[in-house]
Amino acid sequence: MRRMLVVTLVLVALFVSCADSDAPPLRSPLDDSAAVAGVANLAREPRSAFFAMYPHFKDAATGIDVVLGSPGVAVGRHRVAFVLSDGQGLIREPTVRVASYFRPQGASEARSGPVEEAIAAFFEFPFGGRGIYSTALTFDRAGLWEIEAQLTRNDGVVVATTFAFPVPEQTGAPDVGDPAPHSESRTAGDVGSLAELTSGHEPVAALYEHSIAETLAAGRALVVVFASPAFCTNALCGPQVELLGELSAIYGELADFTHVDLYENPHEIQGDLDRARRTPILEQWGLGTDEWTFIVDGEGNVAARFEAYVTRDELEAAIVATLGSD
Repeated sequence: MRRMLVVTLVLVALFVSCADSDAPPLRSPLDDSAAVAGVANLAREPRSAFFAMYPHFKDAATGIDVVLGSPGVAVGRHRVAFVLSDGQGLIREPTVRVASYFRPQGASEARSGPVEEAIAAFFEFPFGGRGIYSTALTFDRAGLWEIEAQLTRNDGVVVATTFAFPVPEQTGAPDVGDPAPHSESRTAGDVGSLAELTSGHEPVAALYEHSIAETLAAGRALVVVFASPAFCTNALCGPQVELLGELSAIYGELADFTHVDLYENPHEIQGDLDRARRTPILEQWGLGTDEWTFIVDGEGNVAARFEAYVTRDELEAAIVATLGSD
């Protein structure tokens, strides 16, 4: 008979009363000194910054970690991405069954049936070593939401993990349907070398031909990635800029593909992030985490958005859907 392990991991919102004895039990977040299973080299990124960006909780009884890769969700339909790991490293089961639940503030009654059920697929990043579960869920009201993820391990054990997080009315980043900010991102024509625009070692020149503002003013579709290739050191980021370059070679006649590095002085960092200056464009777009991808249609409105690494299958499908509707 299969055994059931239940892990409850709750992300704490300011509006949730921790004193409510009838509320679900809260787990403690991993402190900065704890080992992070399944997280690659963090030596070049302050660990406290990683935990501040991506809610990360560990269940001491089972050793299972959950890292939420999409804390920027809000009311509406959004991609939800998360990483599961344990003492053996990254959990790579092909699918996870997920169900979402809404918990009214201070609710003392048992939760009712799920609001929505879906399947989250596991996507391994290129070059191996990392991977992420991804699905889409609709949050129809603001408040505390729980997601229960259930998977069957290779040894036949069924593992159910519940993690909860606050969903606000509006997201800081542009949402689907919102106009994209006309940011004056720098191009190859503004600098002496592409090394001033990207921390990537082998930049694709096509990603630095047009500014965001230029593309939007011309009424062209846009695929833009905000990431820093040389400092992709946490569990949620991947080779997004490299993927953008590959897709630009396929769809470049139909849309402009643009990379904006997280740092406005990548050529001066030389491995020391104390020298780094974050680009003000991140604030213009309301981005609080380190890797985002947006698809903007020919009308200048956001057609799709992805927080944390988005795989080729997900991104290419969204590009095709957007370009086909223009």
